[in-house]
Amino acid sequence: MYMLNKIKTLFFLLGTLFFIFSCNRNDDNVGDNQAGAKQVNNFVWKGLNSWYYWQKDVSNLSDNFGKSSQYVNFVNAKEPDDLFYGLLYDYPNTDRFSWIVDDVDALQQQFSGITKDSGINLSLFYKDAGRVNVVGIINYIVPNSPAATAGLERGEVIYQVNGANLTVNNYDQLFSDSFTVSIAQTVTVDTSGIITTGEKKKASITSVVLQENPVAYYQKYEINGKKIGYLVYNGFQSVYNDELNAAFAQMKADGVTDLVLDLRYNGGGSVETAVALGQMVTGNFTGSPYVIYDFNDKHNEYDDSEVLKNNVNTYNFVNGQTQNSGSQSVNSLGLTKVYVLTSRGTASASELTIKGLRAYINVVTVGAETYGKFVGSITLYDAPSSDYTSYSGRNTSHKWAMQPIVFSYYNGKKEANPTKGGITPDYAIDSYSYFGTLKQFGNTSDPALAKALELITGTKVGRLSSAKSKFSLTNDFLGTNKTLKKFGTELYIENFKK
Repeated sequence: MYMLNKIKTLFFLLGTLFFIFSCNRNDDNVGDNQAGAKQVNNFVWKGLNSWYYWQKDVSNLSDNFGKSSQYVNFVNAKEPDDLFYGLLYDYPNTDRFSWIVDDVDALQQQFSGITKDSGINLSLFYKDAGRVNVVGIINYIVPNSPAATAGLERGEVIYQVNGANLTVNNYDQLFSDSFTVSIAQTVTVDTSGIITTGEKKKASITSVVLQENPVAYYQKYEINGKKIGYLVYNGFQSVYNDELNAAFAQMKADGVTDLVLDLRYNGGGSVETAVALGQMVTGNFTGSPYVIYDFNDKHNEYDDSEVLKNNVNTYNFVNGQTQNSGSQSVNSLGLTKVYVLTSRGTASASELTIKGLRAYINVVTVGAETYGKFVGSITLYDAPSSDYTSYSGRNTSHKWAMQPIVFSYYNGKKEANPTKGGITPDYAIDSYSYFGTLKQFGNTSDPALAKALELITGTKVGRLSSAKSKFSLTNDFLGTNKTLKKFGTELYIENFKK
Protein backbone atom coordinates (compact mmCIF):
# COMPACT_ATOMS: atom_id res chain seq x y z
CA MET A 1 0.00 0.00 0.00
CA TYR A 2 1.36 3.41 -0.97
CA MET A 3 -0.01 6.50 0.70
CA LEU A 4 0.55 9.92 -0.80
CA ASN A 5 0.00 12.44 1.95
CA LYS A 6 2.58 15.13 1.42
CA ILE A 7 1.16 18.53 2.31
CA LYS A 8 2.67 21.51 0.55
CA THR A 9 2.98 24.93 2.10
CA LEU A 10 0.36 26.44 -0.17
CA PHE A 11 -1.66 25.09 -3.06
CA PHE A 12 -4.17 25.77 -5.76
CA LEU A 13 -3.76 27.89 -8.84
CA LEU A 14 -5.43 31.26 -9.08
CA GLY A 15 -8.53 30.69 -11.16
CA THR A 16 -7.72 33.69 -13.32
CA LEU A 17 -6.70 34.32 -16.92
CA PHE A 18 -3.76 36.72 -17.03
CA PHE A 19 -3.64 38.59 -20.30
CA ILE A 20 -3.74 42.22 -21.37
CA PHE A 21 -5.52 43.78 -24.34
CA SER A 22 -4.26 46.96 -25.96
CA CYS A 23 -7.75 48.43 -25.64
CA ASN A 24 -10.94 47.68 -23.77
CA ARG A 25 -13.09 45.46 -25.99
CA ASN A 26 -16.14 46.27 -23.87
CA ASP A 27 -15.79 50.01 -24.33
CA ASP A 28 -15.38 49.60 -28.10
CA ASN A 29 -18.71 47.83 -28.37
CA VAL A 30 -20.78 49.61 -25.77
CA GLY A 31 -19.38 53.09 -25.50
CA ASP A 32 -18.46 55.01 -22.38
CA ASN A 33 -21.78 55.83 -20.72
CA GLN A 34 -20.70 55.37 -17.10
CA ALA A 35 -21.64 58.86 -15.98
CA GLY A 36 -23.95 58.51 -13.00
CA ALA A 37 -23.59 54.71 -12.73
CA LYS A 38 -22.42 53.28 -9.45
CA GLN A 39 -18.82 52.17 -9.81
CA VAL A 40 -19.21 48.55 -8.73
CA ASN A 41 -22.48 48.06 -10.59
CA ASN A 42 -20.95 49.49 -13.75
CA PHE A 43 -18.16 46.91 -13.42
CA VAL A 44 -20.67 44.09 -12.93
CA TRP A 45 -22.60 44.97 -16.08
CA LYS A 46 -19.60 45.70 -18.32
CA GLY A 47 -17.64 42.63 -17.23
CA LEU A 48 -20.61 40.37 -17.95
CA ASN A 49 -21.35 42.18 -21.22
CA SER A 50 -17.84 41.37 -22.40
CA TRP A 51 -17.24 37.84 -21.11
CA TYR A 52 -20.43 36.10 -20.01
CA TYR A 53 -21.00 32.95 -22.03
CA TRP A 54 -24.73 33.55 -22.41
CA GLN A 55 -24.40 37.33 -22.97
CA LYS A 56 -26.35 37.33 -26.23
CA ASP A 57 -29.24 35.47 -24.55
CA VAL A 58 -29.77 38.17 -21.89
CA SER A 59 -31.50 41.23 -23.31
CA ASN A 60 -30.32 43.47 -20.48
CA LEU A 61 -26.70 42.60 -21.35
CA SER A 62 -26.97 43.61 -24.99
CA ASP A 63 -24.69 46.31 -26.36
CA ASN A 64 -27.72 48.38 -27.36
CA PHE A 65 -29.05 48.30 -23.81
CA GLY A 66 -25.65 49.50 -22.59
CA LYS A 67 -25.99 52.54 -24.81
CA SER A 68 -29.59 53.25 -23.86
CA SER A 69 -30.95 55.95 -21.56
CA GLN A 70 -32.22 53.18 -19.25
CA TYR A 71 -28.74 51.93 -18.42
CA VAL A 72 -27.82 54.12 -15.45
CA ASN A 73 -31.14 53.73 -13.66
CA PHE A 74 -31.09 49.98 -14.30
CA VAL A 75 -27.62 49.29 -12.88
CA ASN A 76 -28.12 51.65 -9.94
CA ALA A 77 -31.40 50.10 -8.84
CA LYS A 78 -29.85 47.05 -7.12
CA GLU A 79 -26.99 46.03 -4.89
CA PRO A 80 -24.03 44.57 -6.85
CA ASP A 81 -24.80 40.94 -6.01
CA ASP A 82 -28.51 41.31 -6.80
CA LEU A 83 -27.63 42.97 -10.11
CA PHE A 84 -25.19 40.17 -10.93
CA TYR A 85 -27.59 37.30 -10.27
CA GLY A 86 -30.40 39.17 -12.00
CA LEU A 87 -28.31 39.33 -15.18
CA LEU A 88 -27.54 35.61 -15.31
CA TYR A 89 -29.21 33.42 -17.91
CA ASP A 90 -32.01 31.24 -16.51
CA TYR A 91 -30.51 31.33 -13.01
CA PRO A 92 -30.33 28.98 -11.13
CA ASN A 93 -31.23 26.40 -13.77
CA THR A 94 -29.14 26.77 -16.95
CA ASP A 95 -26.56 28.83 -15.08
CA ARG A 96 -26.18 27.56 -11.54
CA PHE A 97 -22.41 28.09 -11.52
CA SER A 98 -21.63 31.83 -11.84
CA TRP A 99 -21.01 33.80 -8.65
CA ILE A 100 -19.78 37.09 -7.22
CA VAL A 101 -17.86 38.01 -4.04
CA ASP A 102 -17.42 41.22 -2.09
CA ASP A 103 -13.88 40.43 -0.87
CA VAL A 104 -11.40 39.85 -3.67
CA ASP A 105 -8.54 39.21 -1.23
CA ALA A 106 -10.44 36.41 0.46
CA LEU A 107 -11.18 35.04 -3.00
CA GLN A 108 -7.50 35.05 -3.92
CA GLN A 109 -6.70 33.19 -0.72
CA GLN A 110 -9.37 30.63 -1.50
CA PHE A 111 -7.89 30.05 -4.95
CA SER A 112 -4.49 29.47 -3.38
CA GLY A 113 -5.85 26.98 -0.86
CA ILE A 114 -5.64 29.31 2.12
CA THR A 115 -9.01 28.44 3.62
CA LYS A 116 -10.38 27.28 6.90
CA ASP A 117 -11.59 23.70 6.83
CA SER A 118 -12.47 20.93 9.25
CA GLY A 119 -10.90 18.17 7.16
CA ILE A 120 -14.20 16.30 6.78
CA ASN A 121 -15.20 15.48 3.23
CA LEU A 122 -18.77 14.23 3.30
CA SER A 123 -21.83 13.58 1.18
CA LEU A 124 -25.31 14.45 2.41
CA PHE A 125 -28.34 12.27 1.66
CA TYR A 126 -31.96 12.23 2.67
CA LYS A 127 -32.50 9.81 5.54
CA ASP A 128 -36.00 8.77 4.49
CA ALA A 129 -38.76 9.51 1.99
CA GLY A 130 -39.90 12.58 3.94
CA ARG A 131 -36.92 14.55 2.53
CA VAL A 132 -36.45 16.48 5.76
CA ASN A 133 -34.14 14.30 7.85
CA VAL A 134 -30.55 14.09 6.59
CA VAL A 135 -27.43 12.00 7.21
CA GLY A 136 -23.86 12.72 6.24
CA ILE A 137 -21.51 9.92 5.27
CA ILE A 138 -17.81 10.70 5.64
CA ASN A 139 -16.06 10.12 2.31
CA TYR A 140 -12.61 10.70 3.76
CA ILE A 141 -10.71 12.67 6.37
CA VAL A 142 -7.84 14.96 5.38
CA PRO A 143 -4.63 13.86 7.14
CA ASN A 144 -3.41 16.11 9.95
CA SER A 145 -6.71 18.00 10.04
CA PRO A 146 -8.91 18.81 13.06
CA ALA A 147 -11.23 15.96 12.03
CA ALA A 148 -8.29 13.54 11.93
CA THR A 149 -7.18 14.69 15.38
CA ALA A 150 -10.73 14.14 16.63
CA GLY A 151 -10.59 10.53 15.45
CA LEU A 152 -13.24 10.72 12.73
CA GLU A 153 -12.97 8.08 9.99
CA ARG A 154 -14.11 7.36 6.45
CA GLY A 155 -17.48 5.62 6.33
CA GLU A 156 -18.75 6.96 9.63
CA VAL A 157 -22.21 8.51 9.56
CA ILE A 158 -23.06 11.89 11.06
CA TYR A 159 -26.61 12.05 12.37
CA GLN A 160 -26.46 15.14 14.59
CA VAL A 161 -24.85 18.56 14.41
CA ASN A 162 -24.52 20.72 17.53
CA GLY A 163 -26.75 18.30 19.45
CA ALA A 164 -29.68 18.42 17.00
CA ASN A 165 -30.70 15.78 14.51
CA LEU A 166 -29.40 16.61 11.05
CA THR A 167 -32.06 18.08 8.72
CA VAL A 168 -32.38 20.15 5.57
CA ASN A 169 -32.57 23.20 7.84
CA ASN A 170 -29.34 22.81 9.79
CA TYR A 171 -26.85 20.73 7.76
CA ASP A 172 -25.06 23.93 6.72
CA GLN A 173 -23.71 24.10 10.28
CA LEU A 174 -21.33 21.33 9.21
CA PHE A 175 -19.52 23.95 7.10
CA SER A 176 -19.12 26.54 9.86
CA ASP A 177 -15.85 27.37 11.61
CA SER A 178 -16.81 25.53 14.79
CA PHE A 179 -19.33 22.73 15.33
CA THR A 180 -19.95 19.42 17.07
CA VAL A 181 -20.95 16.20 15.31
CA SER A 182 -22.43 13.00 16.66
CA ILE A 183 -21.46 9.73 14.95
CA ALA A 184 -23.98 6.87 14.88
CA GLN A 185 -23.05 3.67 16.71
CA THR A 186 -24.83 1.47 14.17
CA VAL A 187 -26.19 2.19 10.72
CA THR A 188 -28.58 -0.03 8.81
CA VAL A 189 -30.79 0.43 5.77
CA ASP A 190 -34.30 -1.00 5.62
CA THR A 191 -37.31 -0.34 3.42
CA SER A 192 -38.12 2.89 5.29
CA GLY A 193 -34.69 4.46 4.95
CA ILE A 194 -31.49 4.78 6.96
CA ILE A 195 -31.70 3.73 10.60
CA THR A 196 -29.11 5.15 12.97
CA THR A 197 -28.93 3.94 16.57
CA GLY A 198 -26.77 4.97 19.50
CA GLU A 199 -23.85 7.35 19.66
CA LYS A 200 -20.45 5.95 18.80
CA LYS A 201 -18.64 9.20 19.49
CA LYS A 202 -19.06 12.95 19.61
CA ALA A 203 -16.43 15.30 18.20
CA SER A 204 -16.07 19.05 18.53
CA ILE A 205 -14.30 20.54 15.52
CA THR A 206 -12.72 23.94 15.06
CA SER A 207 -11.64 24.59 11.48
CA VAL A 208 -8.10 25.72 10.73
CA VAL A 209 -6.19 26.90 7.68
CA LEU A 210 -5.66 23.64 5.84
CA GLN A 211 -3.90 22.51 2.66
CA GLU A 212 -4.99 19.18 1.20
CA ASN A 213 -2.94 17.00 -1.16
CA PRO A 214 -5.48 15.85 -3.78
CA VAL A 215 -3.35 12.81 -4.70
CA ALA A 216 -4.83 11.02 -1.74
CA TYR A 217 -4.21 7.29 -2.02
CA TYR A 218 -2.70 4.54 -4.16
CA GLN A 219 -2.82 0.77 -3.79
CA LYS A 220 -1.84 -2.09 -6.08
CA TYR A 221 -3.88 -5.31 -6.29
CA GLU A 222 -2.76 -8.56 -7.89
CA ILE A 223 -5.83 -10.65 -8.75
CA ASN A 224 -6.07 -13.42 -11.36
CA GLY A 225 -2.79 -12.38 -12.92
CA LYS A 226 -3.87 -8.73 -13.21
CA LYS A 227 -1.81 -5.93 -11.69
CA ILE A 228 -4.39 -3.28 -10.86
CA GLY A 229 -3.70 0.25 -9.66
CA TYR A 230 -6.30 2.04 -7.54
CA LEU A 231 -5.75 5.81 -7.36
CA VAL A 232 -7.89 8.24 -5.36
CA TYR A 233 -7.61 11.71 -6.86
CA ASN A 234 -9.60 14.49 -5.21
CA GLY A 235 -8.82 17.72 -7.08
CA PHE A 236 -7.20 18.95 -10.31
CA GLN A 237 -4.76 21.34 -8.67
CA SER A 238 -1.80 22.23 -10.84
CA VAL A 239 0.59 22.86 -7.95
CA TYR A 240 0.32 19.12 -7.32
CA ASN A 241 1.05 18.09 -10.92
CA ASP A 242 4.38 16.65 -9.76
CA GLU A 243 2.62 14.57 -7.09
CA LEU A 244 0.21 13.18 -9.67
CA ASN A 245 3.02 12.39 -12.08
CA ALA A 246 4.92 10.66 -9.27
CA ALA A 247 1.90 8.45 -8.56
CA PHE A 248 1.92 7.29 -12.18
CA ALA A 249 5.68 6.71 -11.98
CA GLN A 250 5.00 4.41 -9.02
CA MET A 251 2.33 2.56 -10.99
CA LYS A 252 4.73 2.11 -13.90
CA ALA A 253 7.33 0.74 -11.51
CA ASP A 254 4.70 -1.63 -10.10
CA GLY A 255 3.87 -2.94 -13.58
CA VAL A 256 0.24 -1.81 -13.40
CA THR A 257 -1.77 -3.04 -16.40
CA ASP A 258 -5.25 -1.90 -15.30
CA LEU A 259 -6.32 1.29 -13.53
CA VAL A 260 -9.24 2.17 -11.28
CA LEU A 261 -9.33 5.98 -11.04
CA ASP A 262 -11.49 7.18 -8.14
CA LEU A 263 -12.95 10.60 -8.97
CA ARG A 264 -15.99 10.36 -6.68
CA TYR A 265 -14.83 13.21 -4.44
CA ASN A 266 -13.21 15.34 -7.15
CA GLY A 267 -14.98 18.65 -7.83
CA GLY A 268 -12.63 19.70 -10.65
CA GLY A 269 -9.97 22.37 -11.13
CA SER A 270 -7.27 23.02 -13.72
CA VAL A 271 -7.78 22.17 -17.40
CA GLU A 272 -4.02 21.83 -17.80
CA THR A 273 -3.91 19.20 -15.09
CA ALA A 274 -6.83 17.35 -16.64
CA VAL A 275 -4.97 17.22 -19.96
CA ALA A 276 -1.86 15.94 -18.19
CA LEU A 277 -3.88 13.22 -16.46
CA GLY A 278 -5.23 12.11 -19.84
CA GLN A 279 -1.67 11.74 -21.11
CA MET A 280 -0.68 9.81 -17.98
CA VAL A 281 -3.49 7.32 -18.52
CA THR A 282 -2.92 6.63 -22.19
CA GLY A 283 0.14 8.36 -23.68
CA ASN A 284 -0.75 7.01 -27.13
CA PHE A 285 -2.32 10.13 -28.67
CA THR A 286 0.30 12.83 -28.19
CA GLY A 287 -0.56 15.96 -30.18
CA SER A 288 -4.24 15.08 -30.48
CA PRO A 289 -6.88 17.55 -29.20
CA TYR A 290 -8.15 16.69 -25.74
CA VAL A 291 -10.43 19.61 -24.92
CA ILE A 292 -11.99 22.21 -27.22
CA TYR A 293 -13.14 25.61 -25.91
CA ASP A 294 -16.16 27.64 -26.99
CA PHE A 295 -16.22 31.26 -25.75
CA ASN A 296 -18.91 33.84 -26.52
CA ASP A 297 -18.94 35.69 -29.85
CA LYS A 298 -16.88 38.57 -28.45
CA HIS A 299 -13.97 36.23 -27.74
CA ASN A 300 -14.02 33.77 -30.62
CA GLU A 301 -10.25 34.10 -31.01
CA TYR A 302 -9.97 32.00 -27.85
CA ASP A 303 -11.99 29.11 -29.29
CA ASP A 304 -9.02 26.79 -29.33
CA SER A 305 -8.01 23.34 -28.15
CA GLU A 306 -5.61 21.81 -25.66
CA VAL A 307 -3.66 18.84 -27.02
CA LEU A 308 -2.17 15.86 -25.23
CA LYS A 309 1.51 16.52 -24.51
CA ASN A 310 4.53 14.52 -23.33
CA ASN A 311 5.45 17.14 -20.73
CA VAL A 312 3.58 18.54 -17.75
CA ASN A 313 4.25 21.91 -16.13
CA THR A 314 4.96 22.04 -12.42
CA TYR A 315 4.07 24.93 -10.12
CA ASN A 316 4.68 26.41 -6.69
CA PHE A 317 2.63 29.02 -4.88
CA VAL A 318 4.98 31.84 -3.81
CA ASN A 319 4.24 35.34 -2.53
CA GLY A 320 0.58 35.20 -3.47
CA GLN A 321 1.12 33.93 -7.00
CA THR A 322 1.30 30.56 -8.72
CA GLN A 323 4.66 30.35 -10.42
CA ASN A 324 5.91 27.85 -12.96
CA SER A 325 8.74 25.83 -11.47
CA GLY A 326 9.64 23.79 -14.55
CA SER A 327 8.28 20.78 -16.39
CA GLN A 328 8.51 17.01 -16.24
CA SER A 329 8.18 14.20 -18.73
CA VAL A 330 4.78 12.60 -18.29
CA ASN A 331 4.74 9.09 -16.86
CA SER A 332 2.22 7.25 -19.03
CA LEU A 333 0.70 3.80 -18.48
CA GLY A 334 -0.22 3.38 -22.14
CA LEU A 335 -3.70 2.10 -21.34
CA THR A 336 -6.50 1.54 -23.85
CA LYS A 337 -9.11 1.11 -21.11
CA VAL A 338 -9.66 2.72 -17.73
CA TYR A 339 -12.25 2.31 -14.97
CA VAL A 340 -13.49 5.52 -13.32
CA LEU A 341 -15.49 5.63 -10.08
CA THR A 342 -18.06 8.43 -10.10
CA SER A 343 -20.56 10.10 -7.79
CA ARG A 344 -22.94 13.05 -7.85
CA GLY A 345 -19.94 15.11 -6.68
CA THR A 346 -17.77 14.19 -9.69
CA ALA A 347 -17.67 17.54 -11.51
CA SER A 348 -16.13 19.78 -14.18
CA ALA A 349 -12.49 18.70 -14.78
CA SER A 350 -13.41 15.18 -13.63
CA GLU A 351 -16.19 15.07 -16.21
CA LEU A 352 -13.78 16.53 -18.76
CA THR A 353 -11.41 13.62 -18.01
CA ILE A 354 -14.11 11.03 -18.67
CA LYS A 355 -15.25 12.69 -21.89
CA GLY A 356 -11.72 13.58 -23.02
CA LEU A 357 -10.47 10.02 -22.66
CA ARG A 358 -13.60 8.59 -24.30
CA ALA A 359 -12.58 10.29 -27.55
CA TYR A 360 -9.64 7.86 -27.72
CA ILE A 361 -9.98 4.91 -25.33
CA ASN A 362 -12.62 2.85 -23.53
CA VAL A 363 -13.72 4.48 -20.27
CA VAL A 364 -15.93 2.38 -17.98
CA THR A 365 -17.73 4.35 -15.29
CA VAL A 366 -18.94 2.80 -12.05
CA GLY A 367 -21.03 4.65 -9.46
CA ALA A 368 -23.58 7.44 -9.82
CA GLU A 369 -24.45 10.07 -12.42
CA THR A 370 -21.93 12.91 -12.32
CA TYR A 371 -22.64 16.49 -11.31
CA GLY A 372 -23.17 17.85 -14.83
CA LYS A 373 -20.86 20.84 -15.33
CA PHE A 374 -19.52 21.26 -18.86
CA VAL A 375 -18.64 24.94 -18.63
CA GLY A 376 -15.84 26.98 -17.08
CA SER A 377 -15.18 30.39 -15.55
CA ILE A 378 -12.55 33.05 -15.05
CA THR A 379 -12.15 35.72 -12.41
CA LEU A 380 -13.19 39.21 -13.48
CA TYR A 381 -11.87 42.27 -11.65
CA ASP A 382 -12.79 45.94 -11.98
CA ALA A 383 -9.92 46.50 -14.43
CA PRO A 384 -11.36 47.88 -17.71
CA SER A 385 -7.96 48.39 -19.39
CA SER A 386 -7.35 44.62 -19.30
CA ASP A 387 -10.92 43.71 -20.23
CA TYR A 388 -11.53 42.97 -16.54
CA THR A 389 -8.90 40.22 -16.20
CA SER A 390 -6.02 41.84 -14.30
CA TYR A 391 -5.82 41.49 -10.54
CA SER A 392 -2.86 43.89 -10.33
CA GLY A 393 -4.66 46.46 -12.49
CA ARG A 394 -7.92 46.36 -10.59
CA ASN A 395 -9.70 49.31 -9.03
CA THR A 396 -8.68 49.14 -5.37
CA SER A 397 -11.40 51.46 -4.09
CA HIS A 398 -13.64 48.38 -3.63
CA LYS A 399 -13.12 44.62 -3.24
CA TRP A 400 -15.77 43.10 -5.49
CA ALA A 401 -14.88 40.38 -8.05
CA MET A 402 -16.90 38.04 -10.26
CA GLN A 403 -16.55 34.40 -11.30
CA PRO A 404 -18.96 34.06 -14.23
CA ILE A 405 -19.17 31.21 -16.74
CA VAL A 406 -17.29 32.30 -19.86
CA PHE A 407 -16.79 29.12 -21.91
CA SER A 408 -18.16 25.66 -22.55
CA TYR A 409 -15.93 22.74 -23.49
CA TYR A 410 -16.01 19.56 -25.57
CA ASN A 411 -13.73 16.59 -25.97
CA GLY A 412 -11.27 16.17 -28.86
CA LYS A 413 -14.00 14.82 -31.16
CA LYS A 414 -16.36 17.65 -30.15
CA GLU A 415 -18.96 15.14 -29.02
CA ALA A 416 -22.11 16.63 -27.54
CA ASN A 417 -22.35 17.04 -23.78
CA PRO A 418 -25.47 15.94 -21.90
CA THR A 419 -28.19 18.56 -22.28
CA LYS A 420 -29.49 17.80 -18.81
CA GLY A 421 -27.73 16.24 -15.85
CA GLY A 422 -24.32 14.61 -15.88
CA ILE A 423 -22.61 11.52 -17.27
CA THR A 424 -24.67 8.38 -16.66
CA PRO A 425 -22.62 5.49 -15.20
CA ASP A 426 -22.12 2.29 -17.15
CA TYR A 427 -22.61 0.37 -13.89
CA ALA A 428 -24.81 2.14 -11.34
CA ILE A 429 -24.18 1.77 -7.62
CA ASP A 430 -27.05 2.53 -5.26
CA SER A 431 -26.02 5.48 -3.08
CA TYR A 432 -27.51 3.93 0.05
CA SER A 433 -25.45 0.76 -0.40
CA TYR A 434 -22.42 2.73 0.84
CA PHE A 435 -23.90 3.10 4.33
CA GLY A 436 -22.28 0.52 6.56
CA THR A 437 -19.83 -0.63 3.89
CA LEU A 438 -17.19 2.12 3.54
CA LYS A 439 -13.94 1.47 5.39
CA GLN A 440 -10.52 2.93 4.73
CA PHE A 441 -9.48 3.60 1.13
CA GLY A 442 -8.61 0.39 -0.67
CA ASN A 443 -10.88 -1.83 1.40
CA THR A 444 -12.96 -3.92 -0.99
CA SER A 445 -16.09 -3.56 1.13
CA ASP A 446 -16.56 -0.43 -0.99
CA PRO A 447 -19.26 -1.47 -3.52
CA ALA A 448 -17.94 0.67 -6.39
CA LEU A 449 -14.33 -0.45 -5.99
CA ALA A 450 -15.45 -4.07 -5.68
CA LYS A 451 -17.47 -3.79 -8.89
CA ALA A 452 -14.55 -2.29 -10.81
CA LEU A 453 -12.22 -5.05 -9.61
CA GLU A 454 -14.77 -7.65 -10.64
CA LEU A 455 -15.06 -6.13 -14.11
CA ILE A 456 -11.30 -6.28 -14.52
CA THR A 457 -10.68 -9.74 -13.09
CA GLY A 458 -13.94 -11.61 -13.64
CA THR A 459 -13.87 -12.48 -9.95
CA LYS A 460 -16.22 -11.17 -7.26
CA VAL A 461 -14.17 -9.25 -4.72
CA GLY A 462 -15.47 -7.93 -1.39
CA ARG A 463 -19.05 -6.72 -1.63
CA LEU A 464 -21.37 -8.49 -4.06
CA SER A 465 -21.29 -6.58 -7.33
CA SER A 466 -25.07 -6.39 -7.38
CA ALA A 467 -25.18 -4.77 -3.94
CA LYS A 468 -28.35 -2.77 -3.49
CA SER A 469 -29.84 -1.26 -0.40
CA LYS A 470 -33.33 -2.09 0.81
CA PHE A 471 -34.24 1.58 0.39
CA SER A 472 -34.02 3.68 -2.73
CA LEU A 473 -35.01 7.28 -3.33
CA THR A 474 -34.94 9.22 -6.59
CA ASN A 475 -32.91 12.42 -6.25
CA ASP A 476 -31.50 11.24 -2.92
CA PHE A 477 -28.46 13.53 -2.97
CA LEU A 478 -28.20 16.97 -1.34
CA GLY A 479 -24.54 17.71 -1.96
CA THR A 480 -20.94 17.43 -0.85
CA ASN A 481 -18.45 19.84 0.71
CA LYS A 482 -17.48 20.84 -2.83
CA THR A 483 -20.82 21.06 -4.64
CA LEU A 484 -22.23 23.20 -1.82
CA LYS A 485 -19.36 25.71 -1.90
CA LYS A 486 -18.77 28.44 -4.47
CA PHE A 487 -15.37 27.36 -5.78
CA GLY A 488 -15.84 23.65 -5.15
CA THR A 489 -16.66 22.64 -8.73
CA GLU A 490 -14.57 25.05 -10.79
CA LEU A 491 -12.98 24.46 -14.17
CA TYR A 492 -10.34 27.05 -14.99
CA ILE A 493 -7.50 27.72 -17.41
CA GLU A 494 -4.05 28.88 -16.37
CA ASN A 495 -1.55 30.73 -18.55
CA PHE A 496 -4.36 31.69 -20.88
CA LYS A 497 -3.17 33.15 -24.18
CA LYS A 498 -4.11 33.07 -27.83
